[in-house]
Amino acid sequence: MTLYISVSPDPAGLAERSVDVLEVLGGKAIAQYGRFVLSLAGGSTPRAVYALWAEKTQLDWSKVVLVFGDERCVPPDHEQSNYNMVAESLLAGLATQPTIVRMEGEAEDPVQAARNYDYALHELLGSDGFMHVALLGIGGDGHTASLFPRAAALNEGAAWCASTPAPDGSMQRLTLTVPALRNTRKLMFIATGADKADVLRRVLEGPLEPEALPAQFFLRDERLNVNLLLDEAAAAKLNRRE
Repeated sequence: MTLYISVSPDPAGLAERSVDVLEVLGGKAIAQYGRFVLSLAGGSTPRAVYALWAEKTQLDWSKVVLVFGDERCVPPDHEQSNYNMVAESLLAGLATQPTIVRMEGEAEDPVQAARNYDYALHELLGSDGFMHVALLGIGGDGHTASLFPRAAALNEGAAWCASTPAPDGSMQRLTLTVPALRNTRKLMFIATGADKADVLRRVLEGPLEPEALPAQFFLRDERLNVNLLLDEAAAAKLNRRE
């Protein structure tokens, strides 16, 4: 496994670093494959990255395809929708719009919505295809995307998208699965803040228990190519820092 850890001084520095990495990876994918297929994460840290990226980007966005790592089962204009967050922070600032493959969070049947997204991804990528980059976060409980601890969705072995309840039962989610994310050329995790320091230490340096800490499915998989971008506060309790 190639795990590269980059530590920035603060959240602003991490956003700058993240944008720089995304620009390089996007440019390389477009040059090699003619397009850049990127899976997006939700959350406040990605929002800051997207807003800065829209300001600084030099990519040809007509050759970018955006898919989603997860989505809440709400309409696309809902304040909790990941699509809505991306539309406000990234898409609104771009002169040229990318292709969007959106999860149907508003669908009445989340199970069918997951099947529809699985089909859409296979249509986009082909059965043996791959996303170029997946941008991911890490929750305080060790989840990533909407792959929550001990959730049934962790055991999905074939489909690329699944429906899953939030741990508190508040709403259903749609999420890319472990097979879909493992079939990605590069995984790019970003995290900021002292509240992530303990879970990052557990995920990276603690016992291997991916059912309890789903981010370990990726950050401890020796076959994967992973970038982990942190700020100083998030990295504070790690023994390994590069």
